[in-house]
Amino acid sequence: MPLNVEKARQETPGCTNVLHFNNAGSSLPSQPVLDTTIAYLQLEAQIGGYEAAERSHEQIEHTYDAAAQLVSCTRDEIALIENATRAWDMAFYSIPFKRGDRILTAMSEYVSNYIAYLQIARKTGAVVEPIPDDQYGQVSIEALRHMIDERVKLISITHVPTSGGLVNPVAEIGKVAREAGILYLVDACQSVGQMPINVNEIGCDMLSTTGRKYLRGPRGTGFLYVRKEVIERLEPPMLDLHAATWVARDRYEIRSDARRFENWEKNYAGIIGLGQAIDYALEWDLHTIWRRIKDLAYQLRTRLSPLPGVIVHDRGITQCGIVTFTVEGKDPETIKQLLAEQKIHVTVARVSSTRLDMENRGLTSIVRASVHYYNTEDEVERFCTQIERLA
Repeated sequence: MPLNVEKARQETPGCTNVLHFNNAGSSLPSQPVLDTTIAYLQLEAQIGGYEAAERSHEQIEHTYDAAAQLVSCTRDEIALIENATRAWDMAFYSIPFKRGDRILTAMSEYVSNYIAYLQIARKTGAVVEPIPDDQYGQVSIEALRHMIDERVKLISITHVPTSGGLVNPVAEIGKVAREAGILYLVDACQSVGQMPINVNEIGCDMLSTTGRKYLRGPRGTGFLYVRKEVIERLEPPMLDLHAATWVARDRYEIRSDARRFENWEKNYAGIIGLGQAIDYALEWDLHTIWRRIKDLAYQLRTRLSPLPGVIVHDRGITQCGIVTFTVEGKDPETIKQLLAEQKIHVTVARVSSTRLDMENRGLTSIVRASVHYYNTEDEVERFCTQIERLA
């Protein structure tokens, strides 16, 4: 069934104020998410923070069930963490690297992840190696297979990079990882909520994501999936009274489930809002959302490509809701500011965010427009008209 765009917009207050093409940065929340989050904050104000959490226990626990349903795992494999970067960090820094271990990653890997690789390499003597792209700009499966040996400790891939519309072939990469018995970590920060995600089909051991992007949840929320079979092999870099129990003067025991990667203090309003955002996405159906996003992004690329001076920079066999482009003679930051004056929101991707990828392509910065299912064909036309005037 086609998605009811009118209903989606009626339930998105921000649609009356702005043309929001910055959904890969932070989406406009729905009214149900807004109501749920504010209601919890009001409860805290009325009865106190500890008491509000106790009274809302079922709502809080529901978020684990919702996240598990979203990515097709069990609730014991979910940790609720304050953002996608920290969720990713808790998984990555739990891996015991040693000198000579190899970390394989993508050319389009995100800056925060790559900095972590370099830090661990400096501390332990591990080696970071980017997998070459194939002819379409995505991770080359053939190149990956040739790089596999007994020293590869981790394959770590960003599913949807920040610097273009491509979708890396994470399921194909997962097959290689499983065949070789190598740990596999997926950064799904910009894919969860945009498309259906099934961790069993991907074959990953760990997957991190955020609430604020395509899930349309509150900022400062995210979660980490860790496959049950590998949880015991990973000791979190930080522990507290939530992640472990102090059982004797000189001994503690770490939790056996994924909550060992959490800490005690949490933004419960955000967690409950995240649960509502996931429920809301599931009600629309991720397959329906994905079709809608791909259609809008295709329309946007198709309209932008013929405009004089405009170059669309997206690559990949499968392309998502992120559309990147430049305008000849116009600085991307200037374009962003001029569009903002018209209440049109985009962002700018810079070489410092995905250095290997953008340097390879000779790019220093690009305009990044990202659509969601509540955007309309008319908004795409209005956007392209503005870009044509700027060009």
